[in-house]
Amino acid sequence: MRAIIIGAGIAGLATALRLHQIGWETLIVERAPERRGGGYAVAFGGIGYDAAERMGILPDLLKKGFITDELVYHKPNGERRFSLDRATITATTGPRSITILRGDLEAVLYEKVRDHTEIRFGATLTTVDQDEHTVRVTLTDGTTQEGDLLIGADGLHSATRALLFGPEEDFLLDLEHKVAVYMLDKRPATIATGATGTLSSRGRTVAVISIPDGRNVAFFGYRTSHAHPGEDVTTELQRVYGDLGWIIPEALAGLQRAESVYFDTISQVVAASWSKGRVMLLGDAAWCVTLFAGYGSSLAVGGADRLGTELAAHPGDVPAALAAWEAAIRPEAERKQKLGRRVKGVYAPTSPLLLWLSLLPLRLASLPPVRRYIIRRFT
Repeated sequence: MRAIIIGAGIAGLATALRLHQIGWETLIVERAPERRGGGYAVAFGGIGYDAAERMGILPDLLKKGFITDELVYHKPNGERRFSLDRATITATTGPRSITILRGDLEAVLYEKVRDHTEIRFGATLTTVDQDEHTVRVTLTDGTTQEGDLLIGADGLHSATRALLFGPEEDFLLDLEHKVAVYMLDKRPATIATGATGTLSSRGRTVAVISIPDGRNVAFFGYRTSHAHPGEDVTTELQRVYGDLGWIIPEALAGLQRAESVYFDTISQVVAASWSKGRVMLLGDAAWCVTLFAGYGSSLAVGGADRLGTELAAHPGDVPAALAAWEAAIRPEAERKQKLGRRVKGVYAPTSPLLLWLSLLPLRLASLPPVRRYIIRRFT
């Protein structure tokens, strides 16, 4: 059995690894010219953690994971509001959870699968045709490929979804925020090693994450009411955040030296079905719960793991396997989408009152009696 996987991100690589484990051959096709690194930090837990354990990659993920020593919430002028210490952060994330950069999670999967699958960079789909037994695709490199299953794991702006399911605007639910993430080449002096500093002000949030290994990530998230259509990332971030102090000038200066930047709107994918015959969507291409829910990487790995389980349980019957897979994964994905829609209003609060209310639970967690309770309860 052979699968053609579109997308060499977390979902695509995890799927290739899991299908290799059940004896499938795979080809991964990736639009980008090379594998990307970095990315924002994610809390990897739930079905993803369980799947990583079954797939044998958990020890490598644990080596790449990190624990934030201190999470500091700042005022726009740089003064501290309050902070959470390492013990409280660990307690609130739970024992079966890893904080890891998306790029590091992808790197672990890549190293595990690179010797078992062909990966073609700089190519994507142009046409798809299928019958009861085979799916055939034409790629932008001029080649034609055949397989038993085509998997669109090509993210929010999926070419697979556009070709087989319909135009992007039919599936994207805009959550009215934008995000920009990039690696900094130096740590701002006011951010301690291993700490994260963050502030929110009138519909704008920014954070700098210092990872213990010396890398640093800048994260900007803001309401789209601040955005101007067609504006490039440098111009927009300078305009939206230029009146703020603290480490903002240093972080914006680092943007000029960044090797790559992730810059996009925050949107969910809402689709009535994730498969058509021998073609399916997986990961952000299928559901995209968004960073508001904080569960996208976990769902991608958990979804890949369950796909392998169902294909093995339905040998030779791909449509039956896909139906069973979707029935198992959809309830979890839809729960996380609902969570993402609920919390979007407090992600970048538009007024001081909303900001105070959004920070209240964390302020309580920083109080010694509450912190001791959380630690006893969860760890």
